[in-house]
Amino acid sequence: MRFGPVPLAEATGAILAHSVPAVRVPHAMGRTYRISKGAILGAAELADIAAAGLDEVWIARPGPQEVGEDVAALRIARALAAGDPGWDLSEAATGRVNLRAAHAGVVRLDAAAVHAVNRIDPAITVATVPPWKRLPQGGLAATVKIIPFAVSQSALAEACAAAEGAMAMVPPAVVGATLIETRIGSDVPPDKGRRSMITRLARLSVRLSPRVVVPHRAPAIAAALSAAPGEVLMILTASATSDIADIAPEGLRHAGGAVDHFGMPVDPGNLLFLGRLGDKPVIGLPGCARSPAMNGADWVLDRLLCGVPVTGPDIMAMGVGGLLKEIPERGRPRDRDARGQGA
Repeated sequence: MRFGPVPLAEATGAILAHSVPAVRVPHAMGRTYRISKGAILGAAELADIAAAGLDEVWIARPGPQEVGEDVAALRIARALAAGDPGWDLSEAATGRVNLRAAHAGVVRLDAAAVHAVNRIDPAITVATVPPWKRLPQGGLAATVKIIPFAVSQSALAEACAAAEGAMAMVPPAVVGATLIETRIGSDVPPDKGRRSMITRLARLSVRLSPRVVVPHRAPAIAAALSAAPGEVLMILTASATSDIADIAPEGLRHAGGAVDHFGMPVDPGNLLFLGRLGDKPVIGLPGCARSPAMNGADWVLDRLLCGVPVTGPDIMAMGVGGLLKEIPERGRPRDRDARGQGA
């Protein structure tokens, strides 16, 4: 690509590389306008630039083996989406195309493919949200940006091949879920946790079945699990689950289910367990799920509600990036100095 200053006589049909401000409009009472970067320079634009007293202009002129920035960005975005109806692609402008969610769900992303695209040529860039990010309808998932005004045909072809089908928008696969709460003593616990879970589920249009509160005993939990109508089952205990043999995991086993994993390297959210009862996933929620703030349970729940299996190794891989924002109501903040003050 030719790039640099040229005399106005050589600029016809070229791309304007630098905006030209305050170009006077002939015969218009002193009015001025701006010729923006990226404009294709025709006779009228060049005449106005000359009238402004300039005799040269900075231009870009793609070569015969190059593709313009907008066309290139759109081709890569289409390759990423691979026809998935879960994506809405923006119009190409200034070498950029955005991918937005056509419906709520989670983003399935081939990170290795995106890395491969970004390694092909510095002119080609793809930025995305993290894998399995939950997005609302219209949420921005990725942006493709071509840095210069054009890119080589060979680099573009390689990028499109590497990007093919690298992103998918996975919709909710569950209609209803059940939350089982436990109580110690006869008092029914406040419904703060239930309200937070209703909000979480509503983001993916999933309904919560009627409230279930049982004694904090394994047999009671087992009975509630067996009777639960939801496709995803959740347990929020009055006392935190601190061991794989604790009351809530035991309740799942009493019901004939299995505990697949206990604990997660995400804070807040450490005290989560994951299991199954027949074909239904079961999540033992950490106490922080009573808060609407993001915690580790969200990362597991969002996937399960969209029909994406979650395994123990999946959870153990969540540690990088798993140190989430401190919650003020924590009883034991992560850092305290010698005087007991939060660091």
